[in-house]
Amino acid sequence: MQCPGQDSRYWSGEDVHESPCPKCGHIIEFFKDDSQQKCRNCGHRLLNPKMDFGCASYCPYADQCLGSMPPEMLEKRDDLFKDRVAIAMRKYFGTDARRIKHAMQVGSHAEVIGKEEKGNMAVIMAAALLHDIGIKVSEEKYDSSAPRYQHQEGPPVARDLLENLKAEKELIDEVCDIIGHHHSPRPEESINFKTIYDADLIVNFSEKYQDSAPTAEKLNSILDTSFLTQSGRREAKKVLSRYIQ
Repeated sequence: MQCPGQDSRYWSGEDVHESPCPKCGHIIEFFKDDSQQKCRNCGHRLLNPKMDFGCASYCPYADQCLGSMPPEMLEKRDDLFKDRVAIAMRKYFGTDARRIKHAMQVGSHAEVIGKEEKGNMAVIMAAALLHDIGIKVSEEKYDSSAPRYQHQEGPPVARDLLENLKAEKELIDEVCDIIGHHHSPRPEESINFKTIYDADLIVNFSEKYQDSAPTAEKLNSILDTSFLTQSGRREAKKVLSRYIQ
């Protein structure tokens, strides 16, 4: 028996769609039954962002459907979620290439740090990609991107985006909590928060040092005192050492 939703005889125009590559923004065309496509511009392999695993909670044929999927596809559901968040972030920021680039870079470092620190990668990647999502509203309302405004305006925007992606409430709550104070560590923080903090710091220092390179002594001091995880320090040293005068 074939699921009617997968039978092309029942398809409409909405069953063929285009999505931007979360890595480079190049447009990729998907048919409904495409599980993934390779971006012709950068080579990133993107899972179909409209694949919906939510039906598994109620479809009587869920065991047959999911059971027939290759193990590697089941393992990549977190990658699918990450790509969906990246696409939502890109759409939200629109033509603001600077904000998109910053978010993607933070996501890249957070992925390295989070895996080494054994954090919750779904939470980490969502928070990394959306950590500055409040900037747009902050600049519109207050003509400022100051951290306190980002902390105030970011969580409602992130919550709306993640709810539209049908993320779990627990994940949404933790991501919003991280976004709501991501510049200001509390005395006790989760490894998920520490990962985002360190990844964001690496990108912020990278942007700063493009114009004003640090001395080796200054960089060593920063590495010793500024980062919250050992993995963050290692990643920062690898990335920032190239800026030393």
